Amino acid sequence: MLLDSAIHQAMGLHSITPQRELRLLPVVSQAGDGPWLEMLWQLCSHLQRLGYPVVVLDGTALESHHSPGLAQLLGTRPWPGAEALDSAAAGTALAVLPAARGLAALAGQAALGHGGALQRLQPLLRAYAAVVLYAPPEQLAPLLHGSASTPLVMTGPGAQGMVRSYRQIKHLALHAGVRCTVAAIVPPHVQLQPRQTAEALATLQRSAHRHLGQQIHTTQVAAARAQDIQRLALQLLENASTLEAPLPLPAAQGICALTTHLDRSH
Repeated sequence: MLLDSAIHQAMGLHSITPQRELRLLPVVSQAGDGPWLEMLWQLCSHLQRLGYPVVVLDGTALESHHSPGLAQLLGTRPWPGAEALDSAAAGTALAVLPAARGLAALAGQAALGHGGALQRLQPLLRAYAAVVLYAPPEQLAPLLHGSASTPLVMTGPGAQGMVRSYRQIKHLALHAGVRCTVAAIVPPHVQLQPRQTAEALATLQRSAHRHLGQQIHTTQVAAARAQDIQRLALQLLENASTLEAPLPLPAAQGICALTTHLDRSH
């Protein structure tokens, strides 16, 4: 009863709360060791300091009974203890949700031609200013088809990972029709190789133009330089699309309750 009461009160408050835009920031996940996750957290931290509350949907982490996430939010009821999301309301901690199953379900809907699959995220996450989709290109492609977003692909310095990066941008170009930004990340305490990295990125740009017909943007980012990270964070925002609200659903549907819980969590 207390939970139901809190839900209805939050619904009433939310109906008179001005809505902010929800930006979509796709980031291609990378396998193996590397500075990718640390760079992702740094980017999100910079966005939050700039006044953009961020939630990360981690497509590399599976939801479960003990680690609920997007799959449960897309269901009909919040998980037991979901009211603990309220603790994030006044804090600066980054919200990260396991999302492998939830994103796979949305990708399946999109692949079947159900338009607006990602729009289902808007009422669930509208308390935030930006949602990061962190997932492999195979999972991102059906979700981003027709999107105006520019996914971020991270690679290493010099020629490290350039072949993998090309395969990822090729997959997203062919299956989603989107153009990527490629950032060569130089980890802290690793000697900068600006010339070699610039040459490798230029080769990647030429290959994308010749074989995919795309002009991709590339950049070098030193993980030890805050100004480099902030520059990349601002580029992410610049290249983001906006998630529009879906058509109104009957208020009695359970998803409304989930929405209010997430709204109250920020």
